[in-house]
Amino acid sequence: MNGFDFTLAGAQLMALGSGALWWAEQSLLCVSDLHLGKSERIARRGGAALPPYDTRDTLTRLAADLTLTNARSVVCLGDSFDDLGAALALPEEERLWITRLQAGRRWVWIEGNHDPGPVNLGGSHLFELPIAPLTFRHIALPGASGEVSGHYHPKASVSLRGRNITRPAFLFDSDRLILPAYGTYTGGLRSRAEPLADLMRPEAQAIMTGKKPIAIPMPR
Repeated sequence: MNGFDFTLAGAQLMALGSGALWWAEQSLLCVSDLHLGKSERIARRGGAALPPYDTRDTLTRLAADLTLTNARSVVCLGDSFDDLGAALALPEEERLWITRLQAGRRWVWIEGNHDPGPVNLGGSHLFELPIAPLTFRHIALPGASGEVSGHYHPKASVSLRGRNITRPAFLFDSDRLILPAYGTYTGGLRSRAEPLADLMRPEAQAIMTGKKPIAIPMPR
């Protein structure tokens, strides 16, 4: 499996190259910030027209990760839709696609700041989800421990052979893990920016996504 192994609060985890988190002991796949329907939301608000394929691309990659892991549980860490209107405007074909992905699995939608959780789709809708020794929530809380969150769309840069490479990245230290955004058309916040630099401990690492995930000291 294409991933980077690490531990958080005693839980053995794997950061997948796609940006998903795999917790084998719980057979749990976690993704953050899908922002489904972003192109629809931008067009609805009079913004630049983007190719309307972001939701299909995101669901294709999610389906591949579910096939790879055969996960029994899925946790979506909030901002699963770009806003409530995008959830309501979801085409029937893509709604049925999500239903097929949910079949036979425990599926948890964590509330985000862009959406309250897609309440008209299957699964559970929670503000946060504790599964000892971890707690899954959308936005990191200062002082928390064993926390898995998203929201900030972290990315990291490294210089390699004279080239500067920037990728979405997991950020982790002894207290917390912040997932990269999983959705297509999602931007990112550099790891050195506030509040990421303030949230993460000095020894924090960044796991850069891609074909071969690599861990580096978190750029500051």
